[in-house]
Amino acid sequence: MHKGTYYKDKLSANRLIRCYEIAPPRIKQYLNAEIQFVISNFHGTNLVLELGCGYGRVMKEVSQFVPWIIGNDISKGSLELAGAYMESCQNYAVFLMDASQMSFRSCIFDAVFCIQNGISAFGVNKKRLIAESIRVTKDNGIILFSSYSPKIWKARLEWFRKQSQFGLIGEIDEEKTRDETIVCKDGFRATTVSSDQFVELFDEFRLNASIIEVDESSILCKVIKEK
Repeated sequence: MHKGTYYKDKLSANRLIRCYEIAPPRIKQYLNAEIQFVISNFHGTNLVLELGCGYGRVMKEVSQFVPWIIGNDISKGSLELAGAYMESCQNYAVFLMDASQMSFRSCIFDAVFCIQNGISAFGVNKKRLIAESIRVTKDNGIILFSSYSPKIWKARLEWFRKQSQFGLIGEIDEEKTRDETIVCKDGFRATTVSSDQFVELFDEFRLNASIIEVDESSILCKVIKEK
């Protein structure tokens, strides 16, 4: 099953919320560390975009620190749920949109981010996703992407096994699951992007990527879109 279809049709809305509810303590620590990193880098920005915002889990936290935040996602169900989840927030908007084919004008966002391994989870062409993130970012704007650090492999695998046990994803294929790739018997594969791969992706657009490991769990790729 294509990853994009998986997150659109099977792992969205309330099922997606359930994934985070059952997350082990170490994973919840990792998720919070990523959000805090995003917030710490966005002080002074005005208009922020989250790629693959889901039901607003990250947007709700970040919205407290920026004037306005926009989110997009391919799951209509998740975006409908965001209306209730983000009810207390007045400074956001969400759009049903493929992050690799956005209809936003060029150079309008002060910051664009895609965390929790979205660059792999979306199942889209990575180069095209990067190109779109660059296109919609203003000159001197910030672009943030993340993937899993190899150091959190055991906790990550534990989390996915729990998701499988709760019927949220397919049965884990233990024989094929290795080397930071989780494989389910229904065809779903959860991969990662390495530090070197991030650098290579942005180097194709002549942009320098700074790689920061956060909490020994997340590889953050930070790029300033130079003129």
